[in-house]
Amino acid sequence: QVQLVESGGGLVQPGGSLTLSCAASGFTFSSHHMSWYRQVPGKEREMVARITAINKDTYYADSVKGRFTISRDNAKSTVYLQMNSAKLEDTAVYYCNAVRFDLRDRGYWGQGTQVTVSS
Repeated sequence: QVQLVESGGGLVQPGGSLTLSCAASGFTFSSHHMSWYRQVPGKEREMVARITAINKDTYYADSVKGRFTISRDNAKSTVYLQMNSAKLEDTAVYYCNAVRFDLRDRGYWGQGTQVTVSS
């Protein structure tokens, strides 16, 4: 069965760094665009970063440009989010998402992992 298993969430101080990982299984990882989303109570789920399936092009929300880096390792079927210079407003539940490049499947979501930026 399809699984997206996230790890690396937790507490980080303002200005600190944290790396999230998402290990995928049950589908062809290399043919899927991979993204990180985040959501806080009362707000819409927001796409933070995306890395495409074939060329590994990257895209970032304005709020995280210059601070976060998305990457992928197709051999390990894993996508990462390196979070640097963490801000209080980065506090959210972070979700891993997969969508096939040609949209021929429904897409998949991870379970979410909490990131809290606090002193």
